[in-house]
Amino acid sequence: MTQFSVRTLGFPEIRRNDRLCQLRLRKGLALLVYLAEAKGSVGRDVLATMLWPEEGEEVVRARLRRLLHRLQLTLGDDALTTDRSTVRWSAAIDLQVDSQLFEQACDRGEFEQACRHYPGDFLSGFSPGDCPQFDEWAFFRREALRGRAIQALERVVHDRNAAGDYAAAAAHAGRLVEFDPLSEVYGRHLIRNLLLAGDPATAQRHLEALTHRLRDELDVAPEPETRALLNADATLPIEDPPSTRYVSGGGIHLAFQTYGAGPIDVLVLPGFVSHVERVWEEPRCRAFLSSLAGMGRLILLDRRGVGLSDRVGFNPGVDATAQDIGTVLDAAGSRRVVLFGASEGGPACIKFSVDHPDRVAGLILFASLAKGTATHDYPHALQASQYDIWLQQLVSLWGGPAGIETFAPSLSGDPQARAWWAGLLRAASSPGAIKGVLEALRDMDVRHLLGRISMPTLVLHRHDDRAVRVAAGRHLASHIAQARFVELDGADHWAFAGDQQPVLDSIRRFVGSLAG
Repeated sequence: MTQFSVRTLGFPEIRRNDRLCQLRLRKGLALLVYLAEAKGSVGRDVLATMLWPEEGEEVVRARLRRLLHRLQLTLGDDALTTDRSTVRWSAAIDLQVDSQLFEQACDRGEFEQACRHYPGDFLSGFSPGDCPQFDEWAFFRREALRGRAIQALERVVHDRNAAGDYAAAAAHAGRLVEFDPLSEVYGRHLIRNLLLAGDPATAQRHLEALTHRLRDELDVAPEPETRALLNADATLPIEDPPSTRYVSGGGIHLAFQTYGAGPIDVLVLPGFVSHVERVWEEPRCRAFLSSLAGMGRLILLDRRGVGLSDRVGFNPGVDATAQDIGTVLDAAGSRRVVLFGASEGGPACIKFSVDHPDRVAGLILFASLAKGTATHDYPHALQASQYDIWLQQLVSLWGGPAGIETFAPSLSGDPQARAWWAGLLRAASSPGAIKGVLEALRDMDVRHLLGRISMPTLVLHRHDDRAVRVAAGRHLASHIAQARFVELDGADHWAFAGDQQPVLDSIRRFVGSLAG
């Protein structure tokens, strides 16, 4: 059987029986890659419109016919199967696509093998030219694969470090630094594993390089924890993030952490995006989480599809996320928990509280809402059309500090906070994947559950929140029987941004009343 291999990770190329096919037609190469990714037949009209968007129908169909003829002359008549309406790679050949091999290794949990399959970004340095639809498709595919590569590398660094193979952990951490050179978390992974591997000179060089990057790009110095790594006389303790653990629920591996101790557990479920390790990189966020850990044992998790948890092929809604909460609580051995649902994390906490009231001592809803979009009987959210515009804007800015002016206006001018948020977004998801998550949240509605909440509930909302209107918080409190509503000053949507002390004081009193 004839074998074709399609390389998409890096600059693309096609090989027939391991011999390079000399393709001088960039649009022909784009067509072959698109067909390989499609895993089946693609309409001629789709291909023609994508490759020649400005031309008329008859012209583009003729150009497509000529292009297919030239491709078959180069590849052989057995490579493609065509009919009057569709084109595909032939089912009679053995077709191998490196991006698919990479994803299959990720799906099997074989992360080291996955990393070997990922030498570079999807179609790096390639564009067919004057094909915006193809370029847009390639961008989303590139970001999705890049997100999975980052996740795979993070898993390998964690596993190699735990196994004591510090040299291998450092090598993979070096690749993480290449993905995000301004991440101090990745930098510390690299420096620490180099030290453990007995290579202080290289660790010193990487610390100096990180220091220069932070100074030149952000005009900031490394955090004390980073500088202390190579200071044998430092008295400051190096506060590493809690170790990340995994639990499988329904075939999905969920990442979670526990930190601290106490008579009660506090599980934090953030909004639409999270990353259990990178949240500790932001000093204000780390201080906020540490304060929560002083009230009880802190439990953090990444819902399925986000952060260090497994990517999934569907849009996880409220029910799936509520199931994830239960899975993590079981793995953590939690008997009595206070659920802290921030923003879009609130609805899943509501769902779990209603389904498992015996496991939930109290419920905290911060800057949250009961319904994703507005209707005639719920005016407290964006209209569906407004939501979709916001979603498109967020996705178009992915990779930078998208939305920080809305989520944390008090931090929007802080270069280090902007770099942290941009890095967290890139590590936590991809534009295409987060689009699905946010579409599920757009369609969310838990209003029918509010009257069934039976445990004490604290609803916190800042008066001038730009992301979720304060009226949504008032609606929650007015429809939950045992709810106490606290309206706070400020415009930040993130609990740790702005003045976090009033937030912590309210939570401390609430948790203390339950623990006592």
